Amino acid sequence: MLSVTWQPIMSLKNMMEARFPEQNMEEWKQNAEKTLKGKSIESLSSTTYENIKLKPLYSKEDMETYALSQYPGQADFRRGPNPGGYLSEEWKVAQKISALTTEELSEKLHEATEKGQTALAFQPDQLEDLKEIRKAVGDLYKKHPFCVEVNYNQQLIGELAKLEDSEKISGYIASDPLAAAATAKLNDRSIDEAYDQWIDAISLAAEKMPKLKTIMADSAVYHNGGANAVQELAFAVASGVNHLQYFLDKGQNLEDILSKVVFKFSIGSNFFLEIAKLRSARVLWSKVAEAYGASEDSKKIVISAETSFFSKSAYDPYVNMLRAGNEAFAAVLGGVQYLHVSPYNEPEASDSPLGDRIARNTQLILREEAHLLKVSDPAGGSWYVEHLTNELTEKAWALFLEIEKRNGMAEALKSGWVQDQIKQVLEKRKQDIETRKQSIIGTNIYANLDDKPLQVKIKTVQHENGSIQPIPQIRLSESYEGLRRASENLSSKGINPEAGLICLGALKDHKARADFIAGFLAPGAIRAVKSKSVEDSETAAAFIRESNCRHYFICGSNEQYDSMALPIIKQVKEAFPDAKLFLAGLPEENKQPEYTAAGVNGFVHVKSNCYKTLLSLLNEMEVASSGQ
Repeated sequence: MLSVTWQPIMSLKNMMEARFPEQNMEEWKQNAEKTLKGKSIESLSSTTYENIKLKPLYSKEDMETYALSQYPGQADFRRGPNPGGYLSEEWKVAQKISALTTEELSEKLHEATEKGQTALAFQPDQLEDLKEIRKAVGDLYKKHPFCVEVNYNQQLIGELAKLEDSEKISGYIASDPLAAAATAKLNDRSIDEAYDQWIDAISLAAEKMPKLKTIMADSAVYHNGGANAVQELAFAVASGVNHLQYFLDKGQNLEDILSKVVFKFSIGSNFFLEIAKLRSARVLWSKVAEAYGASEDSKKIVISAETSFFSKSAYDPYVNMLRAGNEAFAAVLGGVQYLHVSPYNEPEASDSPLGDRIARNTQLILREEAHLLKVSDPAGGSWYVEHLTNELTEKAWALFLEIEKRNGMAEALKSGWVQDQIKQVLEKRKQDIETRKQSIIGTNIYANLDDKPLQVKIKTVQHENGSIQPIPQIRLSESYEGLRRASENLSSKGINPEAGLICLGALKDHKARADFIAGFLAPGAIRAVKSKSVEDSETAAAFIRESNCRHYFICGSNEQYDSMALPIIKQVKEAFPDAKLFLAGLPEENKQPEYTAAGVNGFVHVKSNCYKTLLSLLNEMEVASSGQ
């Protein structure tokens, strides 16, 4: 029997003294480029809509020129206003409740608070009558803060002020006349008139409800118009300064005004950027407050957030749950005080018990199961997030100063300058989704032809309200949803939106491009009808007669295109002159004229404008059907 004695390779002392060899950035680059097979590290970089260059790796060296906040609760407050973070003050679950009557509101508020809601959030402009609002909220205001935005209906503050113990009311019932003007919600009042009416409600609230915040700087209206994060921050800060200066000019005290301010942000789908956006907002406002000579405690801000309306889609609607979950997670890591998670059916603008329950439970999972209440500033220490925070802060401050040169946010809105800035970014976003450089899952990529969409009402065009050109509140997916409706309209007329795929050679040769074309057509609900293996023009002609489509896509490998595609294209075009032929892929530039001369109408490839191509196909199908 063999006796084996185990000998330790390294003593405990040696293990404790051992050190990993130090690495540097240059060594990492060399190893990374080996895995990239000749591509440079620069090929991994990208640029955001904020013109921020994203690198593949961040390190301590990226932060050497910046001073960092070491702990939460310390200036510049990027890491949160409280040293204990959510351990000392939980964020409030502020799901907006939809109700038409105070009786309905009362029932829903009590039910929601019993199931985890921790703020009284609703939409007062929906209510038919606010006279019974005190009865609707009952004693809930003693346990939970308000989280309410008002546009033109200031009656809510007046009614709540009548409560005998109104001093117990907390949270915010706030308004932003600039945001209301930007979305045509001033009811034909000017901005100056809105400010003048607003100050009466604010004064009443300050007297009767001293804990209540009433001044809002709302950037959600700019987000939902297509603005980038830098613009949202700059417009929010500029709005806050506009409000601040108005009240100072009315003789009010600086510290009193600052204590009444709440900021509102929409949280988009760029996870880390949205975290940095909220951190940057605290830095920027502390900088503004410092310039006005505010005390240290008055430099802190309260942030209310909601998940993005702009990012939601009508098709593949359950993906909206995932989007909202991602956005809510970013909001919490960014350090908000109030949060509304939009239900998956938000584009319908209708009440849904299922959607509301899932949205509320999204927050409860983050609180109770992900244990985010147990960590102070979970995003702290990330070089990437810190770098984004600093980039956003610098760019937003520069844009804010540009607004101030234009005499402030109100004048910038009146002149249309703000709207033009947002429009430029929106056009870039639209271009990127049209070419599928940016993806909307289930809409412009991985679309399901048999999907049942949400029932979204077609909006009427907003008109100018007084001196302000409105900023349309849109969803980025709306253009593709228009394609789906056009396709459904054809189907209702008995016309099948289909396109034929002429698949050259064996499956292994044509599958990749055939699958690409099928996926390319799906966002327009155009079904791909695939041929069997095509080796000659006779087989292709038989498929065209059988399928009877108007548009056909040649799918095969580059080698097949060189050896067999041209004769097939020429003979098919001669036999079927009305058929539109497209080639899947983009041949070398010197070969393209040859295909065009043979009868190819265009080339469809990864850089093609998917939206415009599909719109053209659907229009041609409509025209062809009307001529039959």
